[in-house]
Amino acid sequence: MADVITRPSRPRHGWQRWLLGDYAERMAGPGTTAKHHPTHPWWQVMCLTGVDYFSTLGYQPGIAALAAGSLAPIATLILILLTLFGALPIYRHVAVESPHGEGSIAMLEHLLPWWQGKLFVLILLGFVATDFIITITLSAADATAHIVENPFVPAFLHDHPIPVTLILVGLLTAIFLKGFKEAIGVAVALVLAYLALNLVVVGVGLYEMVTHPTVLANWRQNLFTEHGNPLLMLGMALILFPKLALGLSGFETGVAVMPLVKGNADDTEEKPTGRIHNTHQLLRTAALIMSVYLIASSLITTTLIPPAEFQPGGLASGRALAYLAHTYLGDLFGTAYDISTILILWFAGASAMAGLLNIVPRYLPRYGMAPDWTRATRPLVLVFALIGFGVTLLFRANVEAQGGAYATGVLVLMSSGAAAVTLSAWRRGQKQGATIFGIITAVFIYTTLVNIVERPDGIRIASFFIGLIIVTSFISRVWRSTELRHESVELDPTAERFLQDASRGPLRFIANHLNAGDVAEYSEKEREVRADTHLPASEPVLFLEVEVCDPSEFEDVLEVKGVEVTGYRILRAESTSVANAIATFLLYVRDRTGQVPHVYFEWGEENPLKHLGRFLIFGEGDIPPVTREVLRKAEEDAERRPVVHVGG
Repeated sequence: MADVITRPSRPRHGWQRWLLGDYAERMAGPGTTAKHHPTHPWWQVMCLTGVDYFSTLGYQPGIAALAAGSLAPIATLILILLTLFGALPIYRHVAVESPHGEGSIAMLEHLLPWWQGKLFVLILLGFVATDFIITITLSAADATAHIVENPFVPAFLHDHPIPVTLILVGLLTAIFLKGFKEAIGVAVALVLAYLALNLVVVGVGLYEMVTHPTVLANWRQNLFTEHGNPLLMLGMALILFPKLALGLSGFETGVAVMPLVKGNADDTEEKPTGRIHNTHQLLRTAALIMSVYLIASSLITTTLIPPAEFQPGGLASGRALAYLAHTYLGDLFGTAYDISTILILWFAGASAMAGLLNIVPRYLPRYGMAPDWTRATRPLVLVFALIGFGVTLLFRANVEAQGGAYATGVLVLMSSGAAAVTLSAWRRGQKQGATIFGIITAVFIYTTLVNIVERPDGIRIASFFIGLIIVTSFISRVWRSTELRHESVELDPTAERFLQDASRGPLRFIANHLNAGDVAEYSEKEREVRADTHLPASEPVLFLEVEVCDPSEFEDVLEVKGVEVTGYRILRAESTSVANAIATFLLYVRDRTGQVPHVYFEWGEENPLKHLGRFLIFGEGDIPPVTREVLRKAEEDAERRPVVHVGG
């Protein structure tokens, strides 16, 4: 039988009620099934990921030209090969391994258990925060560039990009504070309009290249003048292409939205074959569309736009395709293109915010490494908004300046995804697959390292987020160490019978650390406890034993099994913490039977500080005082609080 544990009540009045109004008692994590969402055809969900992925066309060609100059198309071609033959196979495998939207982080969490796994996940979450926060601020900054450079916009805005960017981030925050719903319909409209307008711009640009062959000749001459021969060009392009890594940004989002993808009628949560197949369709189609647009946009912007215009302050800075739209199609079409770009970039920020709101409650509260209020949306939105304001001010709303941090977050996540797939294939004995995935992982790691060396600001920002997450996580873990950790208690039939029989009289439990588990152990333990606490021999007792399974976890279900050893009745359980499990069980017994139970301990003999360290890290330590503190915090009424006795 399973019963939910009663927790302290949430605020129900005033601003606290509004702030915590959507508090979630439990967020599905890796290994658990997420809540059911309405599903949609894969191409519609592709548009939801596309507001992040495809919107990079707003700034990617300009950043590529600025970083690689005349080599930008060749470096972009290398990026496309990495997309199709590296990232795509990796994330197809991730989709199979985590079909409920957990992504590559969950795969690594499973492969690296205990504290080392948690620490690694915290580091990856730092890069996730870098990726998504910079997506919000960079997209808002690029939307601002399209606003202030539009000829119909009032001139006074041209000199104030930072306030405009802050307003865009603030509007995004306001939407989420009001309540953000899945808006696939909006995403579909934005993406289709944006891709159609880009198709026109790219088509006109290619036409200009064909009808004005001198631009191609000039580009070719610049290539050979600057780099000598094709081998040198290829070598330089291999060195430079990591700077173009923004074009890889959509894959992690693609697997994160898998629960929204409609599968087959016979799909089950354990085996969603149709959902996986359709997600493969989504990833493949998005990669092919983006690859075509990337190479075409790189060619036309590199050949048709003067290099000086890509520099900060230039007319093509952060808006290369918009520059071509205004130049070759007029200001009316260019304004329509600007509006479409502004909207999709703004919605890309919404996609990133939604990703953060999904990931943080999925991991940190479950680890005990975030305050309990992080299960609610609005407090998190305010925290992320403040960070976004700070990043915008730090980078002065400059698109190119934020590119390094964005690329670092994207590349580290893709490298970790590749490593997870490689380890998974190796553990399954698929040596050939592990070798291939290992080579792809090495390429991603190289790309990441080159990007970090060339643009160290990215790793600095990521390090800030990593440090912030780790420090606040462990402070939170210590702060929350005396909370009730279990969502429910489950008793097997034998434990049910033991409890039912014992509840006919006073409920008394002797806490015991399991050693030999024989008659002598229980006989000696009972004799010592009765002597130390003056418990009458006539009072029947149950033994209560808790074994620590994975102390790095925080929340779990307390499963209690009944065992009988020559007349002694024992209740055994596994938990992340002995003291918290005993407190949870005692409250469960009280609520179940209506009696206030008593539990009997012996004092530990070790140093108190050593006990504290063992409790925080290993879930053990000096159990009696911690158990009492957990009970005191969980139940304010002393008369209803289970009684703790300590002897020895």
